[in-house]
Amino acid sequence: MIKKKSNNDMRKIRHARVRNKISGTSECPRLNVFRSNNQIFAQIIDDEKQTTLVSSSSVELKIKNGGNIEGAKEVGKDIALKAKKAKINKVVFDRGGYLYHGRVKALAEAARENGLEF
Repeated sequence: MIKKKSNNDMRKIRHARVRNKISGTSECPRLNVFRSNNQIFAQIIDDEKQTTLVSSSSVELKIKNGGNIEGAKEVGKDIALKAKKAKINKVVFDRGGYLYHGRVKALAEAARENGLEF
């Protein structure tokens, strides 16, 4: 009998494949997105130094329901504003193996609208 891998296991495989191709540098760090059922998280990471430069999440912003598109938009706006304060203008987008729609797309578009380039 053929056993199907879980959706999260397949996401991890897709994420590893993408991470082989992109990485964040000091000039152009990586904007990573992680979403759970109830929350969404974003980090700007410098892979050369292996440090997180800026982070934001629906937990940190105390959004009542961080598992929806409105919560993702607020996190995207917040991460862009924090990146501006840290003098980061350009990033590489890492969708974390998720499809580019829904909450991931809303976060990315909100970050773009507030000044991040990718």
